[in-house]
Amino acid sequence: MASSKPYKSIFKPTANWHNLHLYQKSDVLVQLTGVFCRRFLPPYGDRTVDQMVQAARSGKQNIVEGSEDGKTSTEMELKLLNVARASIGELREDYEDYLKGYSLPLWDNKHPRFDGMLSFCREHYDYADYEKLAEKMSAEEFCNMAITVCRMTDKMLVSYLAHLEQRFVTEGGIKERMHSARTGYRQELDAKFAALEEENRRLKEILKQHGIAF
Repeated sequence: MASSKPYKSIFKPTANWHNLHLYQKSDVLVQLTGVFCRRFLPPYGDRTVDQMVQAARSGKQNIVEGSEDGKTSTEMELKLLNVARASIGELREDYEDYLKGYSLPLWDNKHPRFDGMLSFCREHYDYADYEKLAEKMSAEEFCNMAITVCRMTDKMLVSYLAHLEQRFVTEGGIKERMHSARTGYRQELDAKFAALEEENRRLKEILKQHGIAF
């Protein structure tokens, strides 16, 4: 007997990663890092270029893969998003090391340009908004902007991971959803069979009242 009731999918609904601000920020970091390496690092013979490009790319790609894998495995999603955090942390460290290596300041909240940079990075998620700046900024300005975007992306990842962990606690993983779906299906079948048995009993009573043997 087929069920006429639509069942809730066992696959967890996941956010479209294109719409996640943390993904958009990670994409900005990929683009910024490519420009930074082209403008401020040697084109050949410096392993830092490969390290920075790979760290930026790993941050973004693990957000994408984590979101996709999250449809079936919350555990894998959490793992990959934590890898994304580690990659972005590594990238931030590279920018900070560049500042140290060239005796350039890391801006804090006492720096006269810190608040303006913070507001700009907080409000913009598309690389197109950064592109013109990236081509004309000094190394000091560039690194501090990229470090700010790294910090913001990490903060978003921390919040998103906490949200996923809470949802896992309350909703469970795919095994729980599969069990719930099977249980719901069996309960519906049991209810239908019970209704048919009651209908059959009622019809027998009616036939009996009319002297019709059954």
